[in-house]
Amino acid sequence: MGQPDHDMRDAIVAHLRRHHPDMCRHWFDDIEPLEVSGGTIKLLIHEPVQLNYLRKRCVEPFQEAVQAVTGHLLAVRFVGPDDVEAEPAEPTRSSSFNGARGGSSSSDENPIYEQMLISPDYSFENFVVGPANRLAHAAALAVAQQPGRAYNPFFIHGGVGLGKTHLLQAICQRVLRANPATRIHYDSCDQFMNQFMDAVQAGRMNDFRHRFRNVDMLIIDDIHDLAQRERTQEEFFHTFNSLYQAGKQIVLSSDAPPDEIPDLEERLTSRFNSGLVARIDKPCYETRVAIVKSKAALRSLTLPDELVSYIAAKIDSNIRALEGAISRLQVLSMVNESSAIDHDMAKEAVRELAGGSGGVQPSQPTIQDIIEAVTGYYDVKLTDLLSKRRQKSIALPRQICMWLARKHTRFSLEEIGGYFGGRDHTTVMHAVKTIDGRRNENETLEHDVSRLEEMLLAKHDQQREQPA
Repeated sequence: MGQPDHDMRDAIVAHLRRHHPDMCRHWFDDIEPLEVSGGTIKLLIHEPVQLNYLRKRCVEPFQEAVQAVTGHLLAVRFVGPDDVEAEPAEPTRSSSFNGARGGSSSSDENPIYEQMLISPDYSFENFVVGPANRLAHAAALAVAQQPGRAYNPFFIHGGVGLGKTHLLQAICQRVLRANPATRIHYDSCDQFMNQFMDAVQAGRMNDFRHRFRNVDMLIIDDIHDLAQRERTQEEFFHTFNSLYQAGKQIVLSSDAPPDEIPDLEERLTSRFNSGLVARIDKPCYETRVAIVKSKAALRSLTLPDELVSYIAAKIDSNIRALEGAISRLQVLSMVNESSAIDHDMAKEAVRELAGGSGGVQPSQPTIQDIIEAVTGYYDVKLTDLLSKRRQKSIALPRQICMWLARKHTRFSLEEIGGYFGGRDHTTVMHAVKTIDGRRNENETLEHDVSRLEEMLLAKHDQQREQPA
């Protein structure tokens, strides 16, 4: 076969958009095919974060597309500018993935690429600024431009799916673009805790401390998960002090402000409050319109203004739900190849995310309705409900939420678990079985669950009576 050209690239991307629409992004059009040699096609990506994303998430879909377009059993190797003149590394026995991605580059040597995956979508350029997030965005931009000098520590808090992780990853991308040699460690709090416990059990605390303290910037997502973890809080306290005293940037995110994180040591609360604490709230309608347009553009999806307005009006919970609607609309548009994107598709795309049938009148409670009802009924905080706390006063309302969500919404077990602090489907299954079993034995629980269902259905009836 001949050497690859841009027509082949266009055919590969077209195949991906037909068969894997949700993973496709507009910047796929910037990928440059280089050569075919040794049964491998090399694809050049100039942006390090995009290169890393493709290597970790997209090898198999690209290989499928390449083989479908060329009719040859070719492997795909994503390369960066630093790889082009270097000799390809030999595949290692321990990882076939290394064989797929080939030689080393500067991105492989930076700690950021060894940790949580950075999404190219989560850049400052793709962040839509509005009244609810303006302070957090401005502070994040300042931190990225002057690490360790602008605001240190920088603490972002807000509800689920409002853009905290986006800003954290945008900081990473901007800093690395300005100085690729910056040593960044970006992790979730859960991963910090897991690595700490592994290090304790293996007797390798020196390695652990070197990993987290020998960096220029430490970014920890969901720091509220430290609640009730005394040993981990002690270790994080010393990690924080070590970095802060060395003038290294610390960025943290949480579902709650420092003062409201349950069972967090006072000395940590004090340190988290010592820098800038910025809150992100739900986006207003105008911001949601801009977000829908931005998310659609990322996927090369063209939407009429009236459909953009419709989606923004029907989904007001969080950005993640808006993104979910765009993803569903993209899939629907691919399924109905002969049809232009219309109002019926938009209704279908927002149906469950907006908690309604057709997106106009709610046909069932939303998960947000359930959470609000349960937290109000049991007088518990949302942050506690979504936390790792297992006290009966928190665990029971959480299980009831999962039970109600399973019964009254169409979300899968995995999706329900994701709403409640990223728990897996087995946790949701256990919650459903627990509530089902205990209702027959406990009159108080039976009364509480029945009362909550009545409240949810009453609210639903009120919504149905309201004009569309």
